Amino acid sequence: MPLPAAGDLERAAQRDAVEQLILVDEQDRPIGVAGKLEPHELGQLHRAFSILVFNAEGELLLQRRADSKYHFASRWSNTCCGHPRPGETTPMAAGRRLKEEFGIRVPLNERAEFVYRAEDEASGLIEHEYLHVFYGVHTEAPRPDPTEIGAWRWMAVPAIKRALRRHPEWFTPWFKLLVERMLID
Repeated sequence: MPLPAAGDLERAAQRDAVEQLILVDEQDRPIGVAGKLEPHELGQLHRAFSILVFNAEGELLLQRRADSKYHFASRWSNTCCGHPRPGETTPMAAGRRLKEEFGIRVPLNERAEFVYRAEDEASGLIEHEYLHVFYGVHTEAPRPDPTEIGAWRWMAVPAIKRALRRHPEWFTPWFKLLVERMLID
């Protein structure tokens, strides 16, 4: 996978700087809007989504977050994560981010919602999200954006569970929750 060019990294940082997140209460009702970094600094609950894309063999498409990510960089995670923008539905946002990150379009079905909180010791930032979980199926090779994704692979669920038990530090904390709550062998 090619390394991102300096200009690409700068554009990604500029995009993050202007992104707005939807702050929500414990029932996912909007209560405000904030810049992308502030809720992660203060631990404010905000709307988010995670996507799990499987192939025909039932393997999950994993990504290793790019080294340049502002939190949980270089960790393995589920296919795609993100935040809807103000005025954007969560399903629309999920489709948008999957295309931006992996270069693919996949029909997505929402399967669950839950709230979680996780702190990144390296950056000091906090994920406190009302998370919508989507599933999809894709059979072709993705075309990942190197400013978002450092590496990718398809992996069977039993192998994912073994890796999480042996090396939890390799993975994002929300991925562990997704595996525990959503994936059965």
